[in-house]
Amino acid sequence: MDSESRLASGVYAKRDIVIARGKDATLWDKQGRAYIDCVSGQGVSTLGHANEAVARAIYEQAQTLISCPEIFYNDVRADFLELLSTVVPAGLNRFFLCNSGAEANETALKFARLSTGRPNVVSTVRGFHGRTMGALSATFEPKYREPFQPLLSGFSHVAFNNLEALTNAVNDQTAAVIVEAVQGEGGVHPASDDYLRGARALCRERGALLIIDEVQTGFARTGAWFACMRSGVTPDLMPMGKAIGGGVPMGAVGIGDAVKNLAPGTHGSTFGGNPLACAAGLASLKEMIRLDLPAQAAEKGAYFMERLEEINAPVIKEVRGRGLLIGVELRTRVAPFLKALQAEGVLALPAGLNVLRFLPPAIITREQIDRVVEATARVLANPS
Repeated sequence: MDSESRLASGVYAKRDIVIARGKDATLWDKQGRAYIDCVSGQGVSTLGHANEAVARAIYEQAQTLISCPEIFYNDVRADFLELLSTVVPAGLNRFFLCNSGAEANETALKFARLSTGRPNVVSTVRGFHGRTMGALSATFEPKYREPFQPLLSGFSHVAFNNLEALTNAVNDQTAAVIVEAVQGEGGVHPASDDYLRGARALCRERGALLIIDEVQTGFARTGAWFACMRSGVTPDLMPMGKAIGGGVPMGAVGIGDAVKNLAPGTHGSTFGGNPLACAAGLASLKEMIRLDLPAQAAEKGAYFMERLEEINAPVIKEVRGRGLLIGVELRTRVAPFLKALQAEGVLALPAGLNVLRFLPPAIITREQIDRVVEATARVLANPS
């Protein structure tokens, strides 16, 4: 801890715990104490920690070939793309591979401008799309944006889940609308089916592209392969990340037929689609399919939310979410409760100042969910 505190950048608020290893939905600290992981690397570990098939694929690929840019063909990359194409919404039939969700959002924004020849992007209040300059321009939260002004021009924010506000904002200068199917960082607010369907129709009518950011919600997190599929909506561009590589840094953008002008040289990524990440992604997808993670997330998420709704604590304002992306909105700040939960052996996240966010692996057991709920009930019964 001392070395990390002294040598790290300082941009992270550290918790007083040293995580040493993990297995499935459990993490252990350096002293050997176990914790139920409801952080999942901020949504990365949907498959859990130390999955044997993923670890074996990484090991074998590391001994074979790690680096191979997309100027060359690669067999592992091809196999990964083939399998990825079977789980995304129908109509997304090309992919750009990159290294993170923020990079995927940057790519989608560039492709939208390139495809339409238009300058403007409409995003949403409370939306979060990453911390790089383009993704940050689409992000709403002032505390993230203000230190880095001026950001990119042409970005505006309208009320989430408000189709009238979106209709008034989209015009013949709009390259894209970018929206999350469930706002994660912004407080765990699901988009309604009517809102996503309306956004789809509006963009098609006015010649803008629809970008649905599935970085946190993708790969079974919400009880479907991708959250937009629950509404029957296919975007024109779908940024993905977090769980895609089983823990190995990876991102991707699904691309529909409305996206034009993607000629060689218009974009690129040194490490994008590298064989190591593709091997990890391929093994992860196979395991997600074998374990039917969407069904697991749907069933366990419903159970988790039911149990949370049974907690009788005046500090709770609302429980909401989709699958295993769950938020408990409180009537006070969440920070003290995160610390209290850690003392109870549960690791969780905030979503804004007053929302307690649970993002466990989909392979979490019901017994572990019960323990999380019981710990949550104890700490919420005694607000400090």
